Amino acid sequence: MEWGDGNQARVLIVDDLELNRLILEEIIREMGCHPVLAESGEAALKAVAEFRPQLVLSDISMPGLDGYELCRILKGNERTRNIPVVFISAFDNPEAVVKGLDLGGEDYITKPFVPEIVQARVGVHLSLYQANRELKETNRRLQASVKEQLQQIEQEKKEVLYALAAIVAQNSCYQREHIERLRHNCSILAQGMQLSPLFEDQISDAYINTIELAAPLCDIGNIGVPWELLNKAEALREDEMAIVRKHTSIGAKLLGDLHVGSDYNEFLSMAQDIAHYHHENWDGSGYPEGLAGDQIPLAAQIVSIVEVYCALTEKKHYTREEALEIMDGEAEIKFNSDIFRICRKISRQLC
Repeated sequence: MEWGDGNQARVLIVDDLELNRLILEEIIREMGCHPVLAESGEAALKAVAEFRPQLVLSDISMPGLDGYELCRILKGNERTRNIPVVFISAFDNPEAVVKGLDLGGEDYITKPFVPEIVQARVGVHLSLYQANRELKETNRRLQASVKEQLQQIEQEKKEVLYALAAIVAQNSCYQREHIERLRHNCSILAQGMQLSPLFEDQISDAYINTIELAAPLCDIGNIGVPWELLNKAEALREDEMAIVRKHTSIGAKLLGDLHVGSDYNEFLSMAQDIAHYHHENWDGSGYPEGLAGDQIPLAAQIVSIVEVYCALTEKKHYTREEALEIMDGEAEIKFNSDIFRICRKISRQLC
């Protein structure tokens, strides 16, 4: 990693005495570094902004902005806090050195200057500064690589989940396009809700994107339900219905076991809520927990309405108007009537 123009490390020398500046300038130049001179703390701040030095050599006692205040400002700024500050101090003033170190200074050199000592101290801190920069860059690249790999893993998990959902839909005798219709219609309904004062605070653009991804997994728990029950022509017995109803818990458990420490959890959390609660009814008569009203997660309420609409227009072959009319009789029983009213308003956008 290069220092800058000419690959020379820039060292800012701050001292109100010209003689000290000239002596240090010569010592620093002999090291192959590029000295930048400032006669005050105020001038030093301007030089830092313009030249971005890799190290600051600063006298402590200066009129106006002294070395302590200069160090405090540099260490308090995100862009400059990692620039090492080495104080210039009289040998007989250890208290001043300690105070400077407490403010974040890395080291000190004493007056009168011994060139070999100055060069050794400066060399050490330039090397540490460069090593820290390289370490941070390595960490940045490593984090980017890990993030990319995690995203790839998460995408692969989603693809597996969608494959399972497709199998479930096929085993339940849904049309091939069922998952895509469910995905699309949930997104359209959520967009309509976002424009309503009743839901605008709950539905963000990110929420719409997430429900579009999560909705197709609503019945993934059917993977654990016998095929013959999912496709039984006659009415199910009570014991058979109890088995079918377990698909909500099976799906929630399957999705819950996939939680990891990343943004992937937003997708999985919503998918889990949908899988678990999309058969709850607004009046509390649903399953698996008999939740009522706004106890039911909003995403599950949205999917509940859309799933019934899709089932009526697919399996029962009702028209859009007929399906909505049937559903209207169940508003406030099965569905949140406010959401259903929005659904009716935007129904021409449903597929």
